[in-house]
Amino acid sequence: MKPEPKSLYDKLWESHLVTPETEQSPAVFYIDLHLIHEVTSPQAFDVLRERGLQVACPDRTVGTIDHSSPTLPKNADGSIPYTNDSARSQVEKLEANCKEFGIELNGWQSENRGIVHVIGPELGHTQPGKTIVCGDSHTSTHGAFGALAFGIGTTEVGHVLATQCILQRKSKSLSITVDGNLQQGVSAKDLVLAIIQKIGIGGGTGHVIEFRGNTIEALSMDERMTVCNMAIEAGARAGMIAPDATTFEWLKNRKHAPKGEAWEQAVADWRTLKSDEGASFDKYFELNADEIKPMVTYGTNPAMGVAIDENVPNADQKALDYMGMSAGQDMIGTKIDVSFIGSCTNSRLSDLEDAAKILKGRKVASHVRMLIVPGSQVIKKQAEALGLDKIFIGAGAEWRESGCSMCIAMYGDIVGAGQVAISTSNRNFEGRQGKGARTILASPLTAAASAVSGEIADPREYLNA
Repeated sequence: MKPEPKSLYDKLWESHLVTPETEQSPAVFYIDLHLIHEVTSPQAFDVLRERGLQVACPDRTVGTIDHSSPTLPKNADGSIPYTNDSARSQVEKLEANCKEFGIELNGWQSENRGIVHVIGPELGHTQPGKTIVCGDSHTSTHGAFGALAFGIGTTEVGHVLATQCILQRKSKSLSITVDGNLQQGVSAKDLVLAIIQKIGIGGGTGHVIEFRGNTIEALSMDERMTVCNMAIEAGARAGMIAPDATTFEWLKNRKHAPKGEAWEQAVADWRTLKSDEGASFDKYFELNADEIKPMVTYGTNPAMGVAIDENVPNADQKALDYMGMSAGQDMIGTKIDVSFIGSCTNSRLSDLEDAAKILKGRKVASHVRMLIVPGSQVIKKQAEALGLDKIFIGAGAEWRESGCSMCIAMYGDIVGAGQVAISTSNRNFEGRQGKGARTILASPLTAAASAVSGEIADPREYLNA
């Protein structure tokens, strides 16, 4: 009898079950890789101590500092420029916890330090077929490699540290197929904002999304990570893309990727990680990439978006009032105060290269503060080797050390009350980038073009200039 076709999600779910779920209890589900940072882990380690427990698999646990780490360079005396004691305490606790429990930490002394969802793939920890968790909602980023990756809470962080397993019920599945060609000036960020605008912030609730179609297959790994990163903004538990030759080439020779014969065997196994022909999904959605334009948001959630050449729709008045927007106004020409390029969504080398295309030979508008924050120290060095830092600084932007930074208004990198920030981050709810801050989500190309213009601008006009 021919076996029933399975989706990629089905395959990863079944291969990691320790104990199947029942009506009375969730499944016990094995975790291959646990990523930790300084904000959601301290209480979990405290629980381990209280109960006399050890970390079950320290070799499957990787730490980094990113949320509370300032992005300014070290002080002249070599000290870290913390803006408050809370940030210092969180970082120092993670350093102590990792030392005590024998966990790899990419801390201040590590050349591999960076945003958790940037360094995981960069170091080759993220691999196809793995189950990956982190106390951070944008863990879905790692699904770009054909992994099943999702965010967990602090209690669950403790559970995984102690057992390397998690209690979980299987989600439903959502197939999102995108075919066609993205036009010049239209990026993966625009693609995923267009998807969220169509299906809404609840469109993926209770589901794991598999992104499919020839548009998705044509994306680079950086672009795939951007798409999967924002699956959570459509309400999904996770987002996934089947691994292929692009994935394997990107991972080859990474520090923690398999080597030699182990690499050949791994690739052979990874090639099986795709949805079988005829596999069924609980929901389906299709989109034509040819029709997508640069996207911007106008409201207070990522689904409140429009093509850049459209007007603000007659939408939630509370959101419009907060944003200082009016129904019918043009998005192009809306004044901005801040431009931020960074975050686990758009801080990789290709994102910085996109920004440099716009900024080269141009100046940031005099009233605009522009902050450019690389996703890791490795990316920072790569960008500087290409001379991108000189382009940014020459244009009048601030070039920083790696970290989460203004994405979450951390420790000095804050948008002021009433200010409008065009941001390459992933969330735009009230106060996300600072109390009273107004966030417009966009791609690096659009954020850079708007920084130069001083108002929301169409990047296609700059690319063609």
